[in-house]
Amino acid sequence: QIEFRSVSVGATEHLMMAATLAEGETVLKNAAREPEVADLARFLRQMGAKIQGEGTPEIRIQGVASLRGADYEVMFDRIEAGTLLLAGPMTGGEVTVTKMDHLCLSSFLDLLTASGLDIEVGKDKVRARRGASGRGVSFATEPYPGFPTDLQAQMMAYLTQVDGQSEISETIFENRFMHVPELNRLGADIRVEGSKAVVHGKAGCYLGATVMATDLRASASLVLAGLAAKGTTNVRRIYHLDRGYEQMEKKLESLGARIVRQAE
Repeated sequence: QIEFRSVSVGATEHLMMAATLAEGETVLKNAAREPEVADLARFLRQMGAKIQGEGTPEIRIQGVASLRGADYEVMFDRIEAGTLLLAGPMTGGEVTVTKMDHLCLSSFLDLLTASGLDIEVGKDKVRARRGASGRGVSFATEPYPGFPTDLQAQMMAYLTQVDGQSEISETIFENRFMHVPELNRLGADIRVEGSKAVVHGKAGCYLGATVMATDLRASASLVLAGLAAKGTTNVRRIYHLDRGYEQMEKKLESLGARIVRQAE
């Protein structure tokens, strides 16, 4: 028996895949509990792997000699779903995301409701639209089932438009506030204090400008802010965006956005 201590989603998934063909039993302790880990475990089991405990801090894998082929439908992208849900309220409209499990985003949806958004949950869909009045909220990013760090930048872009003060504590990744200067360039009022960002929200604060994406989720926050801004916003270095979103501009355009991709 070999034991590993793993924390991140990627580390948990890599070790889990390697252990499926290793001799003997492998135990992953302090394993990531994200739904994507459980989804991978279900897929590997369908291929013949022997895995137990996914979704808990301890995963046990009994190695097998080989795996077989399988047909499997991968779960929805939680972060893309959350990003698109914010696009509607930020522009004064509404967005419905289908083929998603709201339970996988419960902490995010609860915070949207607390901020004043009208969230309607269906069997396999969620609709988000701006409520009668918005209000600032405070939260900290946490491992699942807490608020996902990959939606922190997008949530910040939304909270800059909500009257009142919000405080965001980033506990997962360092340098996860690189989007703050760019949002401020668009008219936001955000101050960073170590691992905490203080957002002074004001409805209609965004004015179009040229901004630069610094990472994947930062680029998504800038696109959302650009949709809500008066005038034209140019987001540069969108190759970051393409790492996590497939043809995001086309999906937003189908919702009514005036957005085009230009060669840099």
